[in-house]
Amino acid sequence: MAGNSFGQLFRITTFGESHGTAIGVIIDGCPPNVELDMEFIQSELDKRKPGQSKITTQRKESDSAQILSGIFEGKSTGTPIALLIPNEDQKSKDYDHNKDIFRPSHADYTYQSKYGIRDHRGGGRSSARETAARVAAGAVAKLFLKQKGIEVFAHVSSVGTIDAPIVDAPHLDQLLEIRESNIARCADPATANEMIEFIDAVRKAGDTVGGKVSCIIRNCPVGLGEPVFDKLHADLGKAMLSINAVHGFEYGSGFAGSEMRGTEHNDIFQPAADGKVTTLTNFSGGIQGGISNGMDISFRVAFKPVATVMHNQQTVDKEGNAAEIKGKGRHDPCVVPRAVAIVEAMAALVIADHYLRQNSYL
Repeated sequence: MAGNSFGQLFRITTFGESHGTAIGVIIDGCPPNVELDMEFIQSELDKRKPGQSKITTQRKESDSAQILSGIFEGKSTGTPIALLIPNEDQKSKDYDHNKDIFRPSHADYTYQSKYGIRDHRGGGRSSARETAARVAAGAVAKLFLKQKGIEVFAHVSSVGTIDAPIVDAPHLDQLLEIRESNIARCADPATANEMIEFIDAVRKAGDTVGGKVSCIIRNCPVGLGEPVFDKLHADLGKAMLSINAVHGFEYGSGFAGSEMRGTEHNDIFQPAADGKVTTLTNFSGGIQGGISNGMDISFRVAFKPVATVMHNQQTVDKEGNAAEIKGKGRHDPCVVPRAVAIVEAMAALVIADHYLRQNSYL
């Protein structure tokens, strides 16, 4: 199966299945002398792990990561870094009823058709369990970017039709503190409470709901991104659309920009006291011509409702006969609170890769 690797210079390859022994990732291309703070890496995994609140799946996984290689005296050596995350709470029998039938809006039918075989236990490689490996790799990328002063911050900006107000702060640590103070991972406390109540009501009804995650990348230098097909926003889009349940990506003004006039949308350049060129507005989302311009990079990611609902649904079996799927198992009523860590991880991986690519020219 191809498609398990991401990035060019800062490159990752993930492995493992939802109900296998473990999942993991190999990071190739991480520069030497990056402090691999295991407490930080674990804290990033804790934000994504299941069973952390009443509005997430109740599967219990500690997601304790082990670094197997690429580290010496707490720092990266420049050799491949291998991280392993054991699976601890698989309940494969919960999926026995899915063995011969296809779950609506899952990858069951497409995997079976493409490969002639599939792991029905939680979807195997198609499971969002795989994203824990990405978060571990993204934490390493964040530690590298931290040395360069680059920050990545994401938050839940909507759940269903509940939208949080636009948030901003001189220091992202202020927003991080607010976000981590609530289980919705929303940077606006009042909206967070509304989101939590709504998600819990949806859960009790045996249903699911989608939402959006917004992301800000701050202090990114000018010049990241490649013409023509490796534009920075194109790689960010690919990264985000590779995340399970993602159905939409927009950066800067996004789709709303299509309703504006050029005189409204143009970001007017202005000189700064330190000689750095800035813009009065940031409809470009920090990227122009596919290359970072030094302003904050901003984008939004839309997640569909989780496909597993606690209701019986009509479907077909692998022979094409009509069948019924029973609603059971442990699943998120809304994926976006846990997806925040995944969005940050994939963004960090893209920026780390393009940072190395840009500096290879110098």
